[in-house]
Amino acid sequence: MLAPEIPTRFSFTVAFGGVMKPRRWQDWVNVILGAWLVASPWALGFADNVLAARSAWVLGAAVVVFAGIAVYMPKAWEEAVNIILGICLLISPWVLGFIEQANATANAVMVGILVVALGAWAMVRDTDFQKWKDQHRGAHGTTR
Repeated sequence: MLAPEIPTRFSFTVAFGGVMKPRRWQDWVNVILGAWLVASPWALGFADNVLAARSAWVLGAAVVVFAGIAVYMPKAWEEAVNIILGICLLISPWVLGFIEQANATANAVMVGILVVALGAWAMVRDTDFQKWKDQHRGAHGTTR
């Protein structure tokens, strides 16, 4: 009798339907970045700035939720949502008018860049996204 193969730590997760899918470390890092965003208004001292703090709390919680979903159900759409959230983070100091708050602005911009980069990286590594991209490219007659 052969012993069952035991996956290495953080290498596989069971998705719906019992299908094994590789986990992406980028999703775990985005969960941590989202948790940091939630805590950052207190840690960096801008909790008294309502707009900056609320944007960190709301966008941080959203990053945690969607990155957490991506950990257990890795699909390209979760990464797309995290990319959009990262872009919202990037532009939030200017859109919400807390650009004068240096800590909040630097935090939003740096974390936003990381969330976008990690989401894009995980998305292009997603096998379903690769299949879609190949089908889309083939449907329009373009090749590399």
